Amino acid sequence: MRIPPLLIVTAVGEAGAGLALLVVPAPVLAWLFGWHQPAPEILVIARWAGAGTLGLAIASWRARHDRRTPAQIGLVTGLLFFNVVLAVMFAYTGAVMGMAGVLLWPAVAFHVLMAAWCLASPRVK
Repeated sequence: MRIPPLLIVTAVGEAGAGLALLVVPAPVLAWLFGWHQPAPEILVIARWAGAGTLGLAIASWRARHDRRTPAQIGLVTGLLFFNVVLAVMFAYTGAVMGMAGVLLWPAVAFHVLMAAWCLASPRVK
């Protein structure tokens, strides 16, 4: 599979999530985890996560035209880690902790699919 489409989908999807977490974290937390009145410190952490997610989106967008450079492969490896951790963390939060909003399980599915796409991407030899 080619890497540029993966990076474009990542950039667009994570830019939306990152901006939403950065600007309006409370509704995002309600949609993901069912938290309708998160504590102020949770909102700070959500904005921090939003900034990091937006950083991944920017890096993905900038790397979309590279052609299997070591930096691009490093980015895809980092995205693989990010997607696996989020999928596991979100699934645990919903299944074990019982905290699930309407978007939690779609988010799990999205990150599982993105992790699989990262795994299917070509490697630099």
